[in-house]
Parts: sequence; C-alpha cells; structure tokens
Amino acid sequence: MFSTEEIEALIDRALPGSTAMAVDLTGTADHFEVRVSWQGFQGKSLIEQHQIVNRALQEPLEDGRIHALKIKTISV
Repeated sequence: MFSTEEIEALIDRALPGSTAMAVDLTGTADHFEVRVSWQGFQGKSLIEQHQIVNRALQEPLEDGRIHALKIKTISV
C-alpha cells in the first residue's frame, strides 16, 4: 500500500517547484490520480509530461505499490 502523501513527496523531490495533488481513487491505496503543475512541462508534449511523472514514480509503479495511475499535468 502507498499513501497520497508519499506520491506527492516523490513528485516534489523529482520535480522541484512543482505542485502535486494525489487522490486515492478506490480507497485501496493502489489506484491513484495525480495532478501535477510544473513550469518544466512548458514546451513538452502531453506524452512527454506524463513520462516525466511516470519516471518520478517509477519505483512504486514497478514494485506494484501503485497498480493504476491517472495523470493530469498542467504547465505553468
């Protein structure tokens, strides 16, 4: 199991200056939605933005702590 706070902390560490909000979609602590706002997304395609977020969460995605992830990104 993984917490929304842990997800937000991983994103904050990987993307300095970003704002991240994670929501547990099912109450099972393995299906999440994240909304990430970050200046570094400027000029990047939506796919590139999502790849950046996926890299920030690579370990919990690979070991199964995060089973499903819905990503919304905003460039500021």
